[in-house]
Amino acid sequence: MLREARHEKLLDILGEEGVLPIREIARRLSISEATARRDLTELGEAGRLTRVYGGAVAARPGHERPFAESAVDDLPHKQAIAARAAELVADDDVLLLDIGTTTLELARLLHDRPVTVVTSSLAVYDELRDDDAVRLILLGGEVRRNYLSLVGFLTESNLRELRVGRAFLGASGVLPDGSILDSTHVEVPVKRAMIAAARQTVLLVDAAKFPGDTGLARVCGPESIHTLITNHTSDATTLATLREAGTEVVTV
Repeated sequence: MLREARHEKLLDILGEEGVLPIREIARRLSISEATARRDLTELGEAGRLTRVYGGAVAARPGHERPFAESAVDDLPHKQAIAARAAELVADDDVLLLDIGTTTLELARLLHDRPVTVVTSSLAVYDELRDDDAVRLILLGGEVRRNYLSLVGFLTESNLRELRVGRAFLGASGVLPDGSILDSTHVEVPVKRAMIAAARQTVLLVDAAKFPGDTGLARVCGPESIHTLITNHTSDATTLATLREAGTEVVTV
């Protein structure tokens, strides 16, 4: 495995499981403990992880945080975006809801609505599971406990069988060229499958996601996003780039 790919896999493992000892890191990556120590030193010097006694933990920010920890960030901004997104939803719509704090806020606004919600988010499922008005479909897959999501080939296979009106996506960042980023590679195939399953894709990101330096993996370009809903304080140059690419930009 190339060094760069090994480093990304190491960060993903730490992001999933927290602190790991060097011996376990070496076993997971099928490398020697000496190579594991060297990788940890390089990533620590780059600020991408924090060395602890006998091992390492993913750095914050710069890698994914647990869902419960990120849920409190900029909540009023996320709620404003969710409220605008809810205006797009009509009775009897079939929707895809991605993982994320803003899509969870959208789910909270769908109570008592006669809609169908398909989701890979266990947080969305938990929010809507007792609402008899909402037809709720939970995608299969491997559970990512720290982010309350479902990923993997089963999730992607489920999505290939679907065709919905709109997918509401979250993201870790938006680059100045309009590229959409996510913080870990395991979520990227699911997001891409959601885009493919929907006639329209609506991206819900707050101003903190610009200029996009919180992401690791590219999900798609601006041409895949039909509508962006964000805060009016989001980076104006990036918003202009998205408009030029044909994305409808809505600010709140």
